[in-house]
Amino acid sequence: MTDPVPAEQLTYAEAVTELDAILDRLEHDEPDVDRVATDVARASALIAHCRERIASARLRVDEVAGSLAPEVVDGDEG
Repeated sequence: MTDPVPAEQLTYAEAVTELDAILDRLEHDEPDVDRVATDVARASALIAHCRERIASARLRVDEVAGSLAPEVVDGDEG
């Protein structure tokens, strides 16, 4: 078994796809105690990475949206 790509190098979509595969394996396959611990650790890293990607995207969206807002000039409220 090869080492997985570090979570921080995955795109959001790749991380979610891998999370789906882990979840499917945990729900449908006969549990392998050795594999479960590894899967849970990997899922934890992937979830943290996805949260970071979402937070980063939210900041970028806020920046773009903020740059589109009209400027308010003192004394000009309308």
